[in-house]
Amino acid sequence: MTTLLARGPFLARAVPYLPLGLFAALGATLAYLMRLPCRNGGWNDQVSTYTNFCYTDIYPLYFDRQLAFQSPYFADVPFDKHVEYPVVLGEVMQVVAWIARWLERDVVGQAVRFYDITVVLMGLCLVVGVVLMAAVAGPARRWDALWYALAPAVVLAAYINWDLVAGALSMGMLLAWARRRQELAGVLLGLAIATKFYPLMFIGALFLLTWRTGRWQPFLVTMGWTAGTWVAVNLPFMVFAWDGWRRFYVFSQERGVDWGSPWLFFQNKGWPVLGSGDVSTLGMVSLALLCLGIAVLTLTAPRRPRLAQICFLALAAFMMTNKVWSPQFVLWLVPLAVLARPNWKPLALWQVAEVWYFFAIWLYLLNQPPLSRTDLGIGDDTYFTAVWGRIITIAIMMAFVVRDILRPEKDLVRQGGVDDQIGGVFDEAPDRFTLRSLVTR
Repeated sequence: MTTLLARGPFLARAVPYLPLGLFAALGATLAYLMRLPCRNGGWNDQVSTYTNFCYTDIYPLYFDRQLAFQSPYFADVPFDKHVEYPVVLGEVMQVVAWIARWLERDVVGQAVRFYDITVVLMGLCLVVGVVLMAAVAGPARRWDALWYALAPAVVLAAYINWDLVAGALSMGMLLAWARRRQELAGVLLGLAIATKFYPLMFIGALFLLTWRTGRWQPFLVTMGWTAGTWVAVNLPFMVFAWDGWRRFYVFSQERGVDWGSPWLFFQNKGWPVLGSGDVSTLGMVSLALLCLGIAVLTLTAPRRPRLAQICFLALAAFMMTNKVWSPQFVLWLVPLAVLARPNWKPLALWQVAEVWYFFAIWLYLLNQPPLSRTDLGIGDDTYFTAVWGRIITIAIMMAFVVRDILRPEKDLVRQGGVDDQIGGVFDEAPDRFTLRSLVTR
């Protein structure tokens, strides 16, 4: 009886999230179904893969990174054949590869099993991420998490890569911060950064709001646990598999301009002729300027911005200035965009742009060497309308978030009487430092 009584409050808290979990499972299933043409043999034909819009990195990387035979980081392979991902993601791939090898003897069969098991894992990560996002949003805005569960671009991009792992860790980190569990927030943030690098942008958002509120102790505790966790999971690979470990960092630094990036448009048009080194410099300078603008906004706004608003602006700035902007990067931004400004009109407009880009990239690749299928693909001008569609619609959302920060009465979340639903120690905290106060002294 005591056990049942103890479980009662937990079940009562869990029940409101069950429908959202089911919707997330539906989104995960739809994402699987749309890739069935490839799953059932289409990967053997690149033209068929693109015309069926079912490309994924998961299946080909099983062969190309020799996961059927060796560890992602300890393998005796050429440097460019090591896994080009941080260690948590690489080890997820390793564990799934072990299971696939145990289930199948044939290498092709193993690759299919590798894909299937990975998809199940990514689907679970989507369900977990949606439920965590609902908890982060709070009871009044719990159903905003439907965007993450069923947004068209999420369904289309869910299984291109392993990004949903980092999404679940990031939502867990934000929930832990909101609940003022600083050590857990630090552990989850460290794991998220060791999975995909984009959660690094959350550190800047936390730092700026800490600066404004003076809540340094929770911030420093979280950063200590973040750094410790990151070192703990990376150090063994740094010591025993240096080449495999550093592959991600070398690849990120040396990678040239790639699909989706606005820099590709300028390079394509020759305005000016950009080498990879030029773009790296321009990208870092552009990101630094945008981050400086976000910092000034955070420290001059009439009311302290919400954490989700600054995280969204920082991550959007990172994506817009990066050398590459893959279709699956939409998975990074959807939950933060919704938490920052849950207004359906700009979100829907952005989703249209993301869906158009998803179809445009595969049609554009059909028209590129070595396929050069002009009868099936699209040209430069049509493709770049999709590139700029993403940029413009995200810029529109950023502009609305900036307006909400400067005019807090327009903020839909705060209209419900909430200060900062994921702010944790920032929630209802008074200002300790602003640039306005510095000027008036």
